[in-house]
Amino acid sequence: MKQKIVRMIVGFCLLYAGGVGLQAETWTLESAIEAALENSPDAQVAQSRIDGAEAMLEEARSYGMPQLSLIGSYTQTDSPMMAFGSILGQRAFDFSLDFNNPGTVDNLNATAAVGVNLYAGGQVAAGKRAATAGVNAAMHEEEATRQQLVAQTVKAYLDIRKATEAVKAVEAGKKAYEAAVFNARLRFEAGQVLKSDLLSLEVQLAQTKEQLAEARHYKHLAERGFAFVLGLPATVTQVELAEDDGAWDRIREPDTLDYSARPELSALREREKAAEEMRMIASGGRKPKVVGFASYQYDQGWETDNGADSWLAGVAVNLDLFNGGKTASKVKQAEASLAALRQHLRKAELGIGLEVERARLAVELAKDRVAVTELSLAQAEESASLSRSRFEAGALLTAELIGVEGRLMEARMRRAVALADLKLAIAELRRAVGIFPIQK
Repeated sequence: MKQKIVRMIVGFCLLYAGGVGLQAETWTLESAIEAALENSPDAQVAQSRIDGAEAMLEEARSYGMPQLSLIGSYTQTDSPMMAFGSILGQRAFDFSLDFNNPGTVDNLNATAAVGVNLYAGGQVAAGKRAATAGVNAAMHEEEATRQQLVAQTVKAYLDIRKATEAVKAVEAGKKAYEAAVFNARLRFEAGQVLKSDLLSLEVQLAQTKEQLAEARHYKHLAERGFAFVLGLPATVTQVELAEDDGAWDRIREPDTLDYSARPELSALREREKAAEEMRMIASGGRKPKVVGFASYQYDQGWETDNGADSWLAGVAVNLDLFNGGKTASKVKQAEASLAALRQHLRKAELGIGLEVERARLAVELAKDRVAVTELSLAQAEESASLSRSRFEAGALLTAELIGVEGRLMEARMRRAVALADLKLAIAELRRAVGIFPIQK
């Protein structure tokens, strides 16, 4: 726990003094996911929904429990009717009492009462089941939020990886052009290369430096997106990823494409159960209500200097014979809500099925792209190696070298992007079928 707290403090607070920032924390994909799940507003909202649903369940359970109340009061009156009632409660009546003018009578009353629903037409039990289904639905929705948040974290993580690889590829191209410019300048001074050729290489070097600045800019944007997904403060302007945290190999294709356990569908099924119970609650208005009750009270009067206790117990039955169609209207509303929810569930099943198929096809396409880019990179590297040797020997034109170096740089970038896109497609496929985007 202590290490966890320390890690979160480092992740959330990029301290700075005099404009000089401290070194950023090195993030692994696992630590990034943990931080996102703990600190993202979406995760906090999902947890709040669970807390609210559990509170509703506690409320539903309370209707089936005995209700106990304590009541106390002290009164003084000279009203004949009220005074007479107080005197009887104190058991202080005698025939010398003047009923029309009893005088001032006081009374201290303490009452304890208990009531319990003996039968409520099935409404109490249905309310408990509906609230339980609500809690289960909130938990499934929270799981769906977690999976979505993990997928966003994986994407933000891979975006930084892609941007980093792009920066490395352009930096490699820049170094290659710097070496070519250096070699061309020496040959120009020796009268072996034209001025135009040297200028062409210098222009290409300048353009590569511009591309490098753009690549670094995109990397900075990816880092800001990463910080946003994790809920990090705006002061975090630099993100450093671990070189090899094993996360790459943990993003694997799912063993099955069965999406029936997708948390969004599970949540809707629980909502359907809750709607069915709400219909039961509404129809319970047609059934009788039976309530048992008992009370004990003590009355004390100082004017009569007497006090006594009494008790009451019984059973009450209530049956609405006619309420203007209120119960029938509630039943129709509950049935309409249930029918709409079932169609919503059906639509979600169709939509998720399409989402899974799209994700599967995206993985297949990403695999093909990786195979093509790996082959292109191998060819570009071999071509660049041969071309550099020929250029140094004066057997290759400057324009040809520029083209070769440009193709190598592009091949490196395309392969890096293709590899990251493949892992991202796999993570999306895992989320589409309802499992965590990264293998636990």
